[in-house]
Amino acid sequence: MLVRDATPDDVADIGRIYNEGIADRIATLEEDPKDAEDMAAWWAEHAGRYAVLVAETGPGVVVGWASLNRYENACSMAGIADLSVYVGRTARGTGVGAALLTALERRAKTNAFRKIILFALTKNERALGLYVKFGYREIGVFREHGAVDGKYEDVIAMEKLLQPA
Repeated sequence: MLVRDATPDDVADIGRIYNEGIADRIATLEEDPKDAEDMAAWWAEHAGRYAVLVAETGPGVVVGWASLNRYENACSMAGIADLSVYVGRTARGTGVGAALLTALERRAKTNAFRKIILFALTKNERALGLYVKFGYREIGVFREHGAVDGKYEDVIAMEKLLQPA
């Protein structure tokens, strides 16, 4: 498996994998699939420090992606990134998430982030296990934070200090 920087040519695969996460109802509160225009807007927000990585199992076979996302616009929070990790259905449980998270944390340190935060659905046990394994700690749970298919879901907030003060 190869983890590398994403390019504009990867955006369609990133969207495909994200839409699998939406359809499976375990990775996001989003309900509606994202089209090419949505993904182009998302890509435009990921420049400079806000890296996007993809995992390939062969040339052009993208099976997962991860991104550092802007957490807040306030300059006092410039050292904090929000994290996204998505793995395609056929590659879940094969180490893709761990490889992406390892590479993304390394990139976050290089890009002068001192902390990563994330928000995940509490029912996404596989993802939560990965984050705990990597040293993320629970901050709290937002009860009934958002509705998916008319059912309210709990969302956990987690953090990891990369470069303590």
